[in-house]
Amino acid sequence: MSTRPYTKLVHEGEYVAEVDVELIETDSGWSPYLSLDDAFKLDDVREALRRGDVRNASRRARIFTLTPVDV
Repeated sequence: MSTRPYTKLVHEGEYVAEVDVELIETDSGWSPYLSLDDAFKLDDVREALRRGDVRNASRRARIFTLTPVDV
């Protein structure tokens, strides 16, 4: 079993969060996968962004706002 760092993007409303997680790689058919703690971290960031709580989400991720582009 080995792990490697990965940055997961979470899009919610007008925000995008970059969440640092570790992917776990094994010889099984389910590989790669997240640890339970990293899965909860993604859920916490997503829920905070849904509530508009950017301050709380920014404690666990880098937060960006999306701006529409008119062409």
